[in-house]
Amino acid sequence: MLFGNLNHLKEFSFLEKGIQECFAYAQTHDLLSFEKGSHPIDGERLFVNIVEYTTTNAEERFWEAHKQYLDVHIMLRGEEQIDLNFIQNMEVKEFVEKDDFLPMDGEKNASVILRDGDFLICYPSDGHRTAVAVEKPAAIKKAIFKVLIEA
Repeated sequence: MLFGNLNHLKEFSFLEKGIQECFAYAQTHDLLSFEKGSHPIDGERLFVNIVEYTTTNAEERFWEAHKQYLDVHIMLRGEEQIDLNFIQNMEVKEFVEKDDFLPMDGEKNASVILRDGDFLICYPSDGHRTAVAVEKPAAIKKAIFKVLIEA
């Protein structure tokens, strides 16, 4: 997992091409004006999901990871806590291949708070629990880029 802000992208020039494409797309498109839903960029290889929801307490949320795609979360409006742990520290459940969804249970090892312009990159080994309220429930809008992992 990697946590950063779009204002400091020069520090992340070492990241793979697919992630760099996400950042370039975010800088050249007004993602805040995008409607909720999935928006193709390069077919199945790269797309962005725009989500809007209200954060809540951690007990009402679930843990997940992905095997086929990297997640690049970019906060567009609001603030959200994302809890993190490595999947080897979690109780992993059955992978749902059609949804690229690996459910799990466990405890957080760390958390980050995403605010406008912040990003979090989650790799396949990174379990994450999203939509956790920082102090109280709040409405957010976020872009989640999905980058196909090259075999």
